[in-house]
Formats: sequence, structure tokens, C-alpha cells
Amino acid sequence: MRWFTCTPIAFGGGADFFARDSGLMCRGLQMLGVDSHAVMPGEASADDETDLIRTDYANLESSEWWRSQDLDGVVLYAWGRPRFRKVAAAIRQAGVFLVLNQDNGGLVSPLAGFRGWLMEQWIMTGRGKNLRCWTSFLKLFVRGLSVGLVVTDPLRAHHLKQGDVIACVSPAAAGHYRRLCRVYGGKELAKRVEMLPHPVEPTFALGECAEPKLRQVVCVGRWQDHLQKRPLLMQAVLQALLENDPSVRIEIIGTITSDLEHWHQSLHQEKQNRVHLRGRVGRDLLATILRHSQVFYSPSAYESFGIAAGEALCCGCSVVAKHSVSMATFDWFVSQNSGRVAATDDTQGHLQALEQELTCWEQGHRSPSAISDTWCALLQANRVAAKVLNFRV
Repeated sequence: MRWFTCTPIAFGGGADFFARDSGLMCRGLQMLGVDSHAVMPGEASADDETDLIRTDYANLESSEWWRSQDLDGVVLYAWGRPRFRKVAAAIRQAGVFLVLNQDNGGLVSPLAGFRGWLMEQWIMTGRGKNLRCWTSFLKLFVRGLSVGLVVTDPLRAHHLKQGDVIACVSPAAAGHYRRLCRVYGGKELAKRVEMLPHPVEPTFALGECAEPKLRQVVCVGRWQDHLQKRPLLMQAVLQALLENDPSVRIEIIGTITSDLEHWHQSLHQEKQNRVHLRGRVGRDLLATILRHSQVFYSPSAYESFGIAAGEALCCGCSVVAKHSVSMATFDWFVSQNSGRVAATDDTQGHLQALEQELTCWEQGHRSPSAISDTWCALLQANRVAAKVLNFRV
């Protein structure tokens, strides 16, 4: 078989690209013996991997170009956006089986569920913390109920109708898309919606690691992004955890900001010694840290999927995050005796969830091998790629 993955944006084509999303899906297909390449527009770079095809954007909108590639299928990472509908249409017109990846929580329109959509706009604009947040929320609200319904939704519907499969990254997102597609195209379009999680690299697995898990919590994020990743909330929660639990250790991975450094330096020396600010680390070291940790904690306000959490699960960690429409994947992540969501989205709620999760580990109610086996079977790249191939059966 011959399958391409495609993203119509000119990202870098190096190793980082092939570690997630469309690049990693390409590699997952290769693991199954499929002739697979990733396709992107843009100028070639010295860092591009050899299995990346760069082409003019005009070719992505050409059915003749797609037909000339002699393909069995394409996984298109274009988020259902109207601006990329011509790419989806060209693949469809070429007679190529098309899987449309939807990298979001499903609440892309008021038609997907008005209450959930409204709540997500509120969360993603900062929950009215200041005038700027209120202004951003009102703009999204008005736009969603005017231009969104009149222009964006019909164009998105045209995009989605090109797909043989509309692939959503979580069960909750799939539910929202089925509701949306029933509006766009009735039951027949809704039947095309399937759940397809993002793939995880094979590096992330518990494997034969015989060393016991440490009483350790891992946080991974772009800590310069205060709105989404919420480092201030993380600091407050972890400081309270350190005070309440004299044996817990913390690993913080990702860009270390001056705020994080200042917080770390403000801790009592004994607590400082139990918190490691790692900065950005390589994939192998990250996997090693996860294998030796019990809990992955995400303080995020919203995540379309949460690949770092998926990597942690494959390494036998349980996960803790908030319960929210904007973090819907985490309800699935904790569903296999593999974590919990906080009852309230505040310092006390997150702290309580972390403490309860650590107690589960202490009392033997969490099995790293069971967590790893379950989620490797669901998330590792070859397993996700096999699901893609099964869509054509």
C-alpha cells in the first residue's frame, strides 16, 4: 500500500516534526510496511527528513497532482478549516481515500453544542480576568453567532464532506462532531465520524524497566504560555503539595521562565532540593523521567489532545488534570484506572486530586505495567496507523 500524510502549512520537516501528529503518523504507517511519505508546502530545508515531500501549495489543490501519486489513502491534518477545503476536495476528486484529522476538542461551532462551545470560548480567552479577556470573549461570541454560522460553518461543512472518515482525537470530540455533522449533512455524514487519537512514539513505553516508580510528579509544558499552560496555578499547587508531602519529588520540563526560576529560588532549601527545573530535554531523557515517575500533572486551561499526557501514560504514569469541556481528552485518559480529574478548577481542587492520586500509588491501586500496556495498545504510532488502515476495510 501507499499512503501519504499531509499538512498544508509549511512547518519545519526535521526530527521534531516526525515526533508527533502527521509526521509520526507517517512513521507509524511505515512501521506496518506501508510506503508512506509526509507532504508539506514550502521550501526544502537541510533539516528535512528524507521521507518528507515538499511541493508547491498549488499542487495540494490539484486533483491531477494527487492522482499522479498513485495513492491508496491520505491522512490530511487540516483541522477542517475552510481555507483548506480545496486541498480536501482535490484529494477527493482524485479518487483517493481521505481521512480528515480534526485536532481539537470538537467544539468548533455553536452547532456542535452551544453550551459547551460558549464555555470553551470563555476558558480560551482567560475567563473574564480583565477587560482584555472580556473583549476577546465578546468578539469570539459575536463572530461565532454571525460570521461563524453564515460563512464559516457552510465552508467547514464543504470541507468535511470531502472525507471518507472524519477522525477525532477523543471520544468527546467525536460526539461533538457527530452532532455537528448531523446538522451539516444528516445521519450519513455523521456516520463518517471516527475516534482516532494522536500517535505516540515507541520510545515512550515502560518496557522492561524493573526499577520501582518514585513518588514523583512530572509537569511538561511551554511555561511561557500563561493563558493555556497556567504556570502560576502549577506553582501554587506544587508548593502546597511540597508542604503537605515531605517525600514527593517534582520534575518540571519545558522552557524555564524567569518567573519559574524566581519561584524555585523562593522555596525553602529542602523543598528546592525536591524540585528539578529541567528545561527542554531530549525525547530519550523525557521517557526515562516518565518511566520513573508516578503521576503526570497538567495544569492547562485547555488542550486539544495532550500528547505529553499520552506519552506519560505509555510510560506507566497516571495523569491528573482538571475536568472541563476544554480538556475532554483527559476524561478518557483517566478512564482505565489511570488517573483522575480535579473536582474543582482551583489550587485546592488540583492539590486534592494530586494527593489522592499519590495515595492510590502508595496503597497499590495503580499498576504501571497495566497502565502502560493499556495505553501503548491505544496510542503507540503503529497501533494508531493500523486503525487508519482498518478504516478502508
